[in-house]
This record gives sequence, C-alpha cells and structure tokens, in this order.
Amino acid sequence: MELLSDSELEESDVVANCNMNRERNLRGSNGYERDLRFDPLAFLRDVEAQHDNAKWLDLCCGTGKALIEAAAEVDKESLSIEIIGVDLVGMFDSNESASLTLVEASLSLWQPPPQCKFDLITCVHGLHYIGDKLQLIERSLAWLSPIGTFAANLDRDNLKLENGDDSELIDGLRHAGFSYSALQKLLRSDGIRNVDFALEYLGADPEAGPNYTGQPAVNSWYRKM
Repeated sequence: MELLSDSELEESDVVANCNMNRERNLRGSNGYERDLRFDPLAFLRDVEAQHDNAKWLDLCCGTGKALIEAAAEVDKESLSIEIIGVDLVGMFDSNESASLTLVEASLSLWQPPPQCKFDLITCVHGLHYIGDKLQLIERSLAWLSPIGTFAANLDRDNLKLENGDDSELIDGLRHAGFSYSALQKLLRSDGIRNVDFALEYLGADPEAGPNYTGQPAVNSWYRKM
C-alpha cells in the first residue's frame, strides 16, 4: 500500500472527483440540515440574537449552494451573520451576497483571517477526502469562538492505526470530549478548544474504495507516538 502526502493526495483522481463538489441544499433530503442533524442557519440565528453577530465557517463547501441559500436568508432578514466557505476546487455557484465569502484553497494550508473566531464550523462529507483528518479537526477547534460548535461527517472506517486497533482513534476522540455517532457518522464538539491526539500522521490511501456514502473515500493512517 502506497501512502500519499496531502499535497500528492490533492492531485489524485479521488479528491478531484466532481462528486466531492457536492450540490447540497441548506435543507431537505439532500441538505445540510439532514446530514448534520440540525439547521445551521437556525443555530446561527440563536447565536446572533444573543450576541449581536455570528460567524459560520464551512469546510469543503463544494459549489457553495447551501451557503448561498443561507446567505440569501441572512440578507433578506438583515441578520448580522458572516459566512465563509472553503473548498479545494473553486467550482462555486454565483454568489451575490456580501455576507458570504467563498474561498478556493487547500485546507492543509488555509488559515482564517487573524483573530477571526467562528460560532459554527461544519464539514459536510468533506473529511472523507481529507488526508490528515485529525489535524484538520484539531486546527478547527482553535478557530472556534468560546461558544462555538464543530460538526462534521466522519466514517470511523476511514481512520487507520498502524500499531494498534483502529477503534482506538474514535475512542481517543470521545475521550477528548467529542461526541460521535457511529450510526449517523457524525462527529461533534461543543466547548472543546484544544486537543492533542499524540499521533504521527503517516499518509493517505486514496485506494480505500467507497465508504458508507457509496463514493470512493480516503483512509488516513496514523501511528501512536
């Protein structure tokens, strides 16, 4: 098995797959609300009502369709909500909202603006295509506001441990304070801001085959320090 670095992975056919650039809606049967088990915009409305503003970061945002729908509601209601979407492939739908910024960038390198903290960070089916999944999760926590929430779809079968039982990786996430639903394939953090997994990232296997989504995914390999 040949493991790829993250820069090599981003050039692979699996990551370049157009199905990764999903066209999910904000709500409905093919929507963020269904995959995350909550309505992101309703969450942000509550934050904005209590704190006069709110910020949402969506990682691996695809075409940005769900964010564009959310931004249209934000503008219509004159809400103080800022939305940023980041994706490796900048095949974004047309965005005319000042409340939404869509960024084409590698998430292994991208950083938010200095001092910018988010009340909600989501990654809807994006971690399936990330090499160092745990590093991205770890970095995301540092970008959260004091009241922020992180939520992402994660298939535990795409996390591999070279010198141990793969299940130890999910156990480690839970021990760090994350909630993880094996049934819903949903990872969530409310209140965690710092975590150190004490693992060495070995590389990514883009030949892992389809995961529960039916689409080819990437296995991320680690070694205990």
